[in-house]
Amino acid sequence: MPIPEDVTGDEIDKDVRQELQSLPKTLAEDVARNLVMVARLIDEDPEGAYGYSKVALRLASRVAAVREAAGFAAYANQKYSEALAEFRAARRMTGNVELWPVMADCERGLGRPEKALDMAGAPEVHKLDKAGQVEMRLVAAGARRDMDQLDAAIVTLQSSELASHSIQPWTARLRYAYADALLAVGREDEAREWFAKAVEADRDGSTDASDRLAEMDGVEFVDALDEDEDDAAGAKAPEADAPGTEAPAAEVDDDSADDDLVQDADEDAAAGKGADKSDAERDKD
Repeated sequence: MPIPEDVTGDEIDKDVRQELQSLPKTLAEDVARNLVMVARLIDEDPEGAYGYSKVALRLASRVAAVREAAGFAAYANQKYSEALAEFRAARRMTGNVELWPVMADCERGLGRPEKALDMAGAPEVHKLDKAGQVEMRLVAAGARRDMDQLDAAIVTLQSSELASHSIQPWTARLRYAYADALLAVGREDEAREWFAKAVEADRDGSTDASDRLAEMDGVEFVDALDEDEDDAAGAKAPEADAPGTEAPAAEVDDDSADDDLVQDADEDAAAGKGADKSDAERDKD
């Protein structure tokens, strides 16, 4: 697959670069450039990222960083069985537990929420850092929702991290998941409060909390571009009618207003995933 000339491979993380030192120099450079493309495309073009990950995997399948990148690319394309296999391979190579939450989320993606819950209670969770433990909590709550255990999902998310007033990288997603879980059981006032708190914490737009909040408040968004076009069309002078004829009555398009509405917010965008994104993305259930 073609790689832009500006991609040198030097952009990769120093730890990954160190792993690649076990390879011949030219091969290491090729692998590094493909890994850069995976990272560059995974959010905007998951399929493209997946293609580059397969190239890197073909070149250096015995490098843990390559297996991990291949796992995330497969995960982004909802190829959960493949992603899980790659994550397991990377974990065997390194002994690291960082991938534990996303591995559990893969189990959810494969329709095995019970397995995800088993992993949430495993000893490996205690070895995770704070971010990993929050991620595991999001995955576990998503698994509860998969099993229609909505109240249990709410309880799972209740934690000191949720109650904290400090803003951490996981705060917006945790508050969002909690708000969505509350909304799922009809606790709308509380849900609105927590969507508002998620908006406060969401400094980089990682959730659609602002849209969900606006939807609850009955705010309708109008596409300004379409509105300007409609105004311009309405300002055009009508053509002269033939003598003795009447201009036809203008038709009222009842659907035109609907075309201007921006339909955001998906009830299944919730809980987590993910970010589950590691951020396991299937918490948007």
